[in-house]
Amino acid sequence: MNYISTRNKSLGISSAEAIKKGLSDDGGLFVPSSFPSLSSSEIESLVNLEYIERAKYVLKKFLTDYTDEEIEKCVNSAYGNSKFGEGDVVSLHKLSDNVSILELWHGPTCAFKDVALQILPHFLTEAMRKTGESKEIVILVATSGDTGKAALEGFKDVDGTRIAVFYPNDGVSDIQKLQMVTQSGKNVFVSSINGNFDDAQTGVKTIFTDDNAKKTLFENGFTLSSANSINWGRLVPQIVYYVSAYCDLLKNREISMGDKINVCVPTGNFGNILAAYYAKKMGVPIAKLICASNRNDVLTDFIKTGEYNKNREFYTTISPSMDILISSNLERLLFDISGCDDELVKSLMNKLSESGKYVLNDDMKAKISELFYGGCCDDTETKAQIADTFKKYGYTIDTHTAVAVNVYEKYVSETGDKTKTVIASTASPFKFSDSVLTAIGENIDGKDDFELLEELCGKSNMPIPKSLKELKNKEQRFDGVCEKSDMLGEIKTFLNI
Repeated sequence: MNYISTRNKSLGISSAEAIKKGLSDDGGLFVPSSFPSLSSSEIESLVNLEYIERAKYVLKKFLTDYTDEEIEKCVNSAYGNSKFGEGDVVSLHKLSDNVSILELWHGPTCAFKDVALQILPHFLTEAMRKTGESKEIVILVATSGDTGKAALEGFKDVDGTRIAVFYPNDGVSDIQKLQMVTQSGKNVFVSSINGNFDDAQTGVKTIFTDDNAKKTLFENGFTLSSANSINWGRLVPQIVYYVSAYCDLLKNREISMGDKINVCVPTGNFGNILAAYYAKKMGVPIAKLICASNRNDVLTDFIKTGEYNKNREFYTTISPSMDILISSNLERLLFDISGCDDELVKSLMNKLSESGKYVLNDDMKAKISELFYGGCCDDTETKAQIADTFKKYGYTIDTHTAVAVNVYEKYVSETGDKTKTVIASTASPFKFSDSVLTAIGENIDGKDDFELLEELCGKSNMPIPKSLKELKNKEQRFDGVCEKSDMLGEIKTFLNI
């Protein structure tokens, strides 16, 4: 299977090359030239397998230039050795008769990004070997909170790589910031920027498409790649857990083979919900994809109107990983629903770059409306949802999962659709202890982050994740702040060039 660019479908490269490059030279995103399918009998054959075995089966369909032995090595290295606790890699928690919560945060950094970013370094090192890459790979990451730490943890001390992470100075939680600035590893660099996530993301993409910057790096023995979900190696592992969720519903006799389910995802950069769309495209019986946004509701408006317009006020919310106005992975969806029209996608992306907006044609609008429901909620509604879920079910959710639950309930109220639904839970509530405790009525005045972890432990009857508890005694290694325009200079300093 070859990979093409959303802005140049005549391109044809292997999955190893696509993973190594991260972003196409034309600024487009890599996608498969054709999509593999999963038959009903194949899905049924996965039902009684553990997550690791399901992952191997699905990933082999996409990474066809990797041998079975290479896939198995990558999967076992990423998900073995109790990296995701004592249970399976992901867990399905039944919240009600119609709703199951897909807990994606049992990995080493307590966020859904771990599922992909524990395996991406293994994909990448195999890709370097397979393609004969002799230069050192520099991983550039813009993060709204969770990707940065998950990428740092995945790539720390990986031979042949270095990783630089940029995050918005006032746009992550205290725990998220601590996770990044205390990161160990001889090949890591972390800096905040004056600006929001979109500024960081734009800065990274600008470096990727700057020929002079790439030439300077190349001459000094470096080549660029990405750990953001623009990298296909980041996105493809996320498809697996939607396949796995359907298998678990079958295993638990919640559904019968062929029954359709809905999937609801708290969404910022559109990668996580795009993975669910790709699972549907493969053959997983998914009916509606419910896209849940916080107060930064650009995707909600897009789904409802067909116009993408980032020219709006940016809000800093209590669900910071969703504080995004430029949803990069939407480009892959546009490519797919346009019939792989690379010229149209290129035109739309140019309009976004030049004017901050674009409008879909009627055919694409209709397809979006058929596939997706978009909804949003503000911080007040998010806190109320945390409290309501805690009171009604005795279940504690974080500020991002709460957005998804709230939007799901709005969807049911509007449509009356009681189809079984899987809601993606993207972060541990302990990463946002202050907001969660406040939501359930606790007074947090005068308490530090680690006292809040203990208090939430007592209230939720959930254990504090070991990796978060250990932050208290870790040295803070990084305290730099830069402007978006200075990001390349910071990278050069990090690389000593």
